[in-house]
Amino acid sequence: MTVSLAELTTLRVGGPARSLVEAHTEAELIETVREADASGTPLLMLGGGSNLLIADEGFEGIVLRDARREVSVQDDGMCGGVSATATAGLPWDAFGEQACTEGWVGVEALSGIPGSTGATPVQNVGAYGAEVADTIASVRVWDRADGRVRTLPQIACGFGYRDSLLKKSMRGLAPDGKVWRPSPRYIVLDVTFQMRFGALSAPIRYAQLAAALGVAEGERAPLVDVRAAVLEVRGRKGMVLNGSDHDTWSAGSFFTNPILPAADADRLPADAPRFAATDGLVKTSAAWLIEQAGFSRGFAVRADAPASLSTKHTLALTNRGSARADDVVELARAVQAGVAERFGVELVPEPVCVGLSL
Repeated sequence: MTVSLAELTTLRVGGPARSLVEAHTEAELIETVREADASGTPLLMLGGGSNLLIADEGFEGIVLRDARREVSVQDDGMCGGVSATATAGLPWDAFGEQACTEGWVGVEALSGIPGSTGATPVQNVGAYGAEVADTIASVRVWDRADGRVRTLPQIACGFGYRDSLLKKSMRGLAPDGKVWRPSPRYIVLDVTFQMRFGALSAPIRYAQLAAALGVAEGERAPLVDVRAAVLEVRGRKGMVLNGSDHDTWSAGSFFTNPILPAADADRLPADAPRFAATDGLVKTSAAWLIEQAGFSRGFAVRADAPASLSTKHTLALTNRGSARADDVVELARAVQAGVAERFGVELVPEPVCVGLSL
């Protein structure tokens, strides 16, 4: 039976899939992957659908969802810390809410991010000065190349800015050489987090969040207050899912913040945001580049276009109710071209593209 992928993604675009399988056990999940690989059937792992742009033609293969929703806690009581393992299918914000309720410090600034827990290490999701890699101890995966379960310690995950070994393993062109068909080597089974117990958050590293909390950057605040403030700030930007608000019909931040060689960063205007990155590189703000290139909130390529920039945040590309994938691609390419022409910087899409390339 075919299923509409538009119904399974936060952008609400995407054509049909040949079949949808929901795995309720680890054994069922692994067996589905093994059978797909043995038959040469394309496989798409789908979590919360929050970081995907799927072509209007859909996906000619098996869409696999992890229906497991468990958290197991290992608390040695010796060092004031907790080790918690979450199955890949658990909605990420359910884990974040539990962490704040239980006094597990480290993921509070990542509250409200949609998607599944298993997707967080793939993208190394981050927000408000925090990254999920800050708390990950290990990631358990099914290695399709070796045909076995492996445990990847944090150091082996290759975490970088919105990147990881897991993400790198899914990069590849389809046989026609023209469009992307992600086929990851590693299928995340569960993620183990190492956090400390406490009533206060990790140091607040983001000025806007610090202002919302009424504290200085670098100070701490009660976990529940930080979570509430993050949800409020995200909500103002249309970054908390709400079916009645088309500004939330998006894939979140559509472009990553560019990381540039120092010489390229020096060519930007003097007031362009600049943040030190690793290896002498400089990170700047994609939202600032978009706005300064002339793309305001609510920008659309045509007055009647069904896709536009969010009316709340220029970094989100949104579906105004009837958009197709091609409409989102047209908008993304217009923004990319405008920023490249104005600043000579190439904006890199953050979502995984299925059946199309940007």
